[in-house]
Amino acid sequence: MDDFKHYTVMLNEAVDALNCQDGKIYVDCTLGGGGHSELILKRIQPSGRLIAFDIDDEAIKHSKERLKAYKNLTIIKSYYTNIKQELGKLGIEKITGGVILDLGASYHQLTKQERGFSFSKEAPLDMRFDMSAEFSAYDVVNNYKEDDLVRIFSEYGEERFSKRIARAIVETRRRTPIRTTTELANLIIASTPHIKSSVHPATRVFQAIRIEVNKELKNVKNVLHDILDLIAKDGIISVISFHSLEDRIVKQFFKNESSKCRCNNLICTCEPPRIELVNKKPIMAGELEIKENPPSRSAKLRVAKCIR
Repeated sequence: MDDFKHYTVMLNEAVDALNCQDGKIYVDCTLGGGGHSELILKRIQPSGRLIAFDIDDEAIKHSKERLKAYKNLTIIKSYYTNIKQELGKLGIEKITGGVILDLGASYHQLTKQERGFSFSKEAPLDMRFDMSAEFSAYDVVNNYKEDDLVRIFSEYGEERFSKRIARAIVETRRRTPIRTTTELANLIIASTPHIKSSVHPATRVFQAIRIEVNKELKNVKNVLHDILDLIAKDGIISVISFHSLEDRIVKQFFKNESSKCRCNNLICTCEPPRIELVNKKPIMAGELEIKENPPSRSAKLRVAKCIR
């Protein structure tokens, strides 16, 4: 039985933005549960083509079954950062339709106990998107220097008590390794002041470790540049982000590439902009969706169109 749990965030908004057309090539960089892919496939029949990427074996297995009726789908087990190489292997030089990126961890990854993403469930410290990768949350927590822990907690988690938490981790692991999610969560609670808040004290640190393990922010920056090289004129880039750090990267990238001048010289020497913004402000999930899936409240959709 398929126990893959998934909620497709901003399904219609993100796919509507692509302006799907029969006969064109589309890429779903984050296949996940296959929700966005399925709607794209329905809209590009009979001769459109969709290439979908994912590194998670469970997601691929689920989506292959869900989408088995579609013959114009190619699923690639690879990081989306390999988009240039993988499309090259398929003989695809340009993405003529559009690209969708649904960033961050999936609902399935976050809620499946043994994956170790959640501080509310006892599990080994893991947090890998790619279960075949060797590097995990255990390595970050038990091997990183104190200064590096402070840096990632501050930068990726925007955690105000980064120094206290990093010090507590280092002191604890000198005696014995920190092996489980609940060990780490309890350590964070014990090492920080009790503040009345709806946000669990471990939330930001767990986010920071997950981002570090999977190189999420670096990967977003890299893939956006690659997508811009691959997208054809009039192609659409549709990006959903879930926290401020990702959204900031997307916003800044879109702003730079849509600006007439990026050099700040007295006489501008910039090439014309490559994209135009479809929405200057991010599109947010509707009230009904947020009611059905509360995590949708943090999602932001930004859309750009290639103009040359």
